[in-house]
Amino acid sequence: MENWGEKIWRIVARVRAERPLIHHITNMVVMNDTANLTLHLGASPVMAHAREEVAEMVGLAGALVLNIGTLTPSLVEAMLLAGRRANELGIPVILDPVGAGATGLRTESARKLMAELKIAVLRGNAAEVSVLAGCGGRVKGVDAAGGEADPVFVACRLAKERGMVVAITGPRDVVSDGERVLLVENGHPLLGSITGTGCMATTAVAVFAAVERDYLVAAAAALAYFGIAGERAAERTSGPGSFKVALLDEVANLTPAILAARARITQPAAEEVGR
Repeated sequence: MENWGEKIWRIVARVRAERPLIHHITNMVVMNDTANLTLHLGASPVMAHAREEVAEMVGLAGALVLNIGTLTPSLVEAMLLAGRRANELGIPVILDPVGAGATGLRTESARKLMAELKIAVLRGNAAEVSVLAGCGGRVKGVDAAGGEADPVFVACRLAKERGMVVAITGPRDVVSDGERVLLVENGHPLLGSITGTGCMATTAVAVFAAVERDYLVAAAAALAYFGIAGERAAERTSGPGSFKVALLDEVANLTPAILAARARITQPAAEEVGR
């Protein structure tokens, strides 16, 4: 059996040794939280959105996060400028299609970014990703109202079509590169009680992808790490306010022993992948 605890810790150790810059063009609602998460993982955040500087800034980065949570047309232009430069330099681009399926602007903007940029990892909930894969899905505001298709099928299909890693987060996270599939069963329901944990998960994926170029491994390891932090935070808090503080503490304080004991990353049965 693969020792995922050791594998996750090796990635974290590299992050803390290299301290990569993570360039975010992202959701204004949770920008402070994603910046702090980046710091607590051991990387360095920058939130640069101006069209006049994004291409220059991304040249200094180890990964680029594009998050459409608080979307404007000018922000999409900045994302395209930064993404094209990141592609030229071989810097991984991590896309979070927040609310895709809720409005035409969000859906078409996510599709435009996917069409014009080489995306390393797409991280979204089941409904958002299902919409982008053409498999249905219902989105209410920026939250999933329902996914119509099996997440394993959706992740595999979209990953294969687009040549990227797809990570669908939920009660069980599904990560696929179109050929391989990993399931991550770490996390806690309280992660759904505060704003922005999906955006934070995307940032964790970007931090890991900055040093681990097998993006399937990077995404699964990051989601397991973040999920374990959520589990441990829930064990010592009584509500969402204290949970948020404890979550950031746990992100900063997880150890190799904790990861070894708690990481739950598996592969699906063959029939689940094939259906």
